Amino acid sequence: MHTREIEPVYVWDRIVRATHWAIAGSILLLAVTGIYLGHPSLTAPGPAHEHFVTGWAKTLHFYSAIVFTLGVLSRVVWMFLGPRRSGWRNFVPVSRRRWRDLRQTLKFYMLINKAPPTTIGHNPLAGLSYVAVFGMYFVMILTGFALYSISAHSYMHMWSFLLPVFHGAQWARWIHHVFMWGILCFFVAHMFFASLTSRNEKNGTIDSIFSGYKFLPKGQPPDDE
Repeated sequence: MHTREIEPVYVWDRIVRATHWAIAGSILLLAVTGIYLGHPSLTAPGPAHEHFVTGWAKTLHFYSAIVFTLGVLSRVVWMFLGPRRSGWRNFVPVSRRRWRDLRQTLKFYMLINKAPPTTIGHNPLAGLSYVAVFGMYFVMILTGFALYSISAHSYMHMWSFLLPVFHGAQWARWIHHVFMWGILCFFVAHMFFASLTSRNEKNGTIDSIFSGYKFLPKGQPPDDE
């Protein structure tokens, strides 16, 4: 990076950045309200109907779930309709170069290699891990819809067919809870590895999710070639 001429490269378009922050923000709200709904800990003086503490937590949880669902679905659709750098090939390694870089990236995270391979978008290991993360997202969405259908009196009741799929409300709630902690663990790992890569490559990886630009060697070939 230091011996080659570098240039700003527009990597993350507005749709990618918007869905990223919509998903991240909604996950934090869903985690906080979800933990509270599982273990209500606030005691309000006077009649409960005058404060509606748990009710407000459930309402916030529901609307955060809408934002989360729309963000996930929009990002998945954009993998197929968006530009090349936002496409599904940056998640699933389909080229020889991506498979080679996947091994080199793994060696970097295991502290065997001093530096990871240079990539424009997600490195191959990160991209592949996001496939599993999006799988967890969909499990969270489906179990959430199944649980909400129990008390729903409107169109959301149509999702009640999912309850037998997850062997009832109790199993759906348990799966929902476990996968929430799995996503939070990924969130911590994501922050650590993004900071590690950004510090090592000095290419603006962290800043790029705000601006959309990374600083890469001039003439860097596409990741999926």
